[in-house]
Amino acid sequence: MLQINTKLIMTLSAITLAAIGIALIFCPIELAALIGLGSSVNFQLILQLLGALYFGFAMLNWMAKGSIIGGIYAKPVSMANFTHYFIGALALIKVLIRNHNMPYYLWIAAGIYSIFALCFWLIFSRHPTAEVKA
Repeated sequence: MLQINTKLIMTLSAITLAAIGIALIFCPIELAALIGLGSSVNFQLILQLLGALYFGFAMLNWMAKGSIIGGIYAKPVSMANFTHYFIGALALIKVLIRNHNMPYYLWIAAGIYSIFALCFWLIFSRHPTAEVKA
């Protein structure tokens, strides 16, 4: 049976989400220009609010990383993470299928989101076990 290191996955997810959140909070002008949104104050505000959301989610994962997660344990945390990563992966993949010449960072983001979606689905759908006895 596949053993899942939830502490490692939660830590990696927290770091990933925190990095995205900090970038969106502190560099909204640069990121808006990078993704082609221009210099509108409205888009900058939306990006900063999105950054706050990412950073808050990162803090949730960081603080829950030591908890027992899986099956019925910490179900809201595992389901929220799975939902976020699964919907994000689907949205990214949909854009990439329609437009093959998208920037490389969207392909990387789609891969990362897909991996985390799979990991959190496994965490959500399996009961945490201490050891598998033969």
